[in-house]
Amino acid sequence: MSLLDKVHREITPLSPEDSFLVFDRVKKEFDFPIHFHPEYELNCIINGKGVKRVVGDHIEEIDQVELVFVGPNLHHGWLNHNCKSEEIREITIQFHEGLFNDEFLSRKIMKPIKDMFERSIHGVLFSKKTSLEICDRISSLSKLDSMDYFLEIMSILFDLANSRNQKLLSTYTNNRDSFENSDKIKKIYEYVQENYDQKITLAEASELVNMSQVSFNRFMKKRTGKTFVDYVNDVRIGYAAMRLVEKDVSISEIAFSCGFNNIANFNRVFKKAKNCTPSQYKSDFSGIKRIL
Repeated sequence: MSLLDKVHREITPLSPEDSFLVFDRVKKEFDFPIHFHPEYELNCIINGKGVKRVVGDHIEEIDQVELVFVGPNLHHGWLNHNCKSEEIREITIQFHEGLFNDEFLSRKIMKPIKDMFERSIHGVLFSKKTSLEICDRISSLSKLDSMDYFLEIMSILFDLANSRNQKLLSTYTNNRDSFENSDKIKKIYEYVQENYDQKITLAEASELVNMSQVSFNRFMKKRTGKTFVDYVNDVRIGYAAMRLVEKDVSISEIAFSCGFNNIANFNRVFKKAKNCTPSQYKSDFSGIKRIL
């Protein structure tokens, strides 16, 4: 059984005629299981210090205020963990994946939002400064009505898209169509996804896109912010993280099944990517309620 079989597929209250749906609630605890849905979701949490955030293969304890944008079908959830507050405020904005069609998103003014939508397949965490500013505006949405409500959410999305110090959360994604607007990147992405469990060399990859190894590594660094080796390791760690949660097999078996031929190297690369050991990561996920 895969992780997607264990998490809850949420049916949101959004009707086909709705544009945005906003939930604003104060709670003592998070009691909803890890879940996914085809809608986009912007989640603002206030008074949540100590809450545990789970987005894809990413797990982290949050601060007092945070703001996260989650793309379609990316599993996510928040759990009380070490939070002592009995007045956690959660404001959630949801909207259909098809609310903005390709023609609209292709307009120049929409490019920042379009790019943010593409990044959201990993989950996007906004900076503390941005979160404080935008959560204050989100808190006031309930005072607005009709077109003012719609325009303010559009303005919030635009300001978030242009904000600084955004952080991608999950290294794992099933989306194979929205990686980068580049045929070469897409070709490399497909190749790595299909062969991550085998030996992949820089020479093979650069030959695939008809580039020299030096030019190819420079190209990858520019487009992804990583060397090719680091990029491949990120993909492998993403799959390993998922398997640590969904499969009851040894860590060494998972390491070898994800293309690592050395357990010590796997542990080192995993800790660098996730800030914890594979066994700690597996332990962190145990006890999370995933089934209704």
